[in-house]
Amino acid sequence: MKTDLSDHVRGPYGDALVRIALCCATLLSLSFGSPSVARQSASRLVRDAAWQSQVIPTGRFDLASATRSGRDTSDVLVIYIEGDGFAYTREGRRSLDPTPTAPVALQLAVQHPGQGAVAWLARPCQYAARSRHCQSDYWSIARFSSEVIDSASQALDLLLRQTNRIRLILVGYSGGGTLAALLAERRRDVAALVTVAANLDLAQWTRAHRLSPLTRSLDPAAEAALLSTVPQIHFVGGDDTVVDPTIARSFVARMAPNAPVSIIVVPHQDHGGGWARRWPTLSTRPEPSQVRGWR
Repeated sequence: MKTDLSDHVRGPYGDALVRIALCCATLLSLSFGSPSVARQSASRLVRDAAWQSQVIPTGRFDLASATRSGRDTSDVLVIYIEGDGFAYTREGRRSLDPTPTAPVALQLAVQHPGQGAVAWLARPCQYAARSRHCQSDYWSIARFSSEVIDSASQALDLLLRQTNRIRLILVGYSGGGTLAALLAERRRDVAALVTVAANLDLAQWTRAHRLSPLTRSLDPAAEAALLSTVPQIHFVGGDDTVVDPTIARSFVARMAPNAPVSIIVVPHQDHGGGWARRWPTLSTRPEPSQVRGWR
């Protein structure tokens, strides 16, 4: 579904962060349905793909996850990180459960090419992993806070141990790509970074749409230079009015001129619907296939 950002930001809104969430929720095809239906849908995807699901306890959050064991000799684990989810129920009211009804990163993950080890990681408090510290800040203004980054990093460590791998390829959809970039900047075992429709420069993004900043979040663009030697592929929708290609270009511009980075603009693709349908083709294009350990 294609929706223009202006449809959601007209008029005097009191909190611009609400505009971000409502806009993204619409474009991600998040129907405001029951979280239990969303959980059942994700469980069905995991079951049909013959993956193993688990909830990973970390220092602050319990994070939902699923894994495909590898049948190869690679030392690389590919981890897909889910998008922001259902942050607001309506203008001015945060959701009680941030579970997305369209788990796009999971849809991409179960289609990953090759026979290697692959995992999917949800964000805090999504998919019934709600036992601890589920304040709504963590799916709104603090969605990229140090607490969130640290918990995700602990989950990555556990997944590496469980799959007997030592290096990571991080793949993130939308806000999951933002979190993936923040993790890659802080770890030394990331072999490559792949993002899909990710708001990688939060300051540029909020300025472009005249939105309030995510005040308790870290911005991956601030330390993007740390990724100058990490192979990267950033997929952006040509029709994405939420995170247009200029955001990825602004992020990459902060790296060394010879950084091994590709920005791939996908024609006629908006922010949400269609990425899963396109992924079997996009994930086997020459650029991803050239990343060691991808397949």
